[in-house]
Amino acid sequence: MNSKEVSQQTNTSINTIRYFERIGLIPQVKRNHDGLRVFTEADADWIRFIKQMREVDLSIEGLIEYVTLSNQPEKSAQARKDLLTEQRNELQDQINRLEVAKDELQRRILAK
Repeated sequence: MNSKEVSQQTNTSINTIRYFERIGLIPQVKRNHDGLRVFTEADADWIRFIKQMREVDLSIEGLIEYVTLSNQPEKSAQARKDLLTEQRNELQDQINRLEVAKDELQRRILAK
C-alpha cells in the first residue's frame, strides 16, 4: 500500500509516518523502483503499535530500542521481552497513580 493508504488505515498523518521512519520508530520501509514507499501490513502494524505506545507516554527512546532489537530477532528475544516487561511495569505504575487520583476526585465530588 502507498503512503496515503497506510495513513488512512492507521489514522496517522503522512508527516507523522515519515517522522516515525526518520527517527527509527518504525523499521525502514521498502521503496519501489520510483523511490516511493511501499508499506506492508507489518509496517501498518508497527505504526499502530508505536501510536498506541506514544498515546500512553512510553518513551521514544525505549521504542526505538525495541525497533532496533526487533531487526535482530534471533539474537534479541530476551532483550526485547525484558524491555517490553519493563515498559508494561511502568505503564502499570502509571495506571495505579491514575486510579488513586481518580479515587481522590470521586471522594471530593461526593463530599460536596
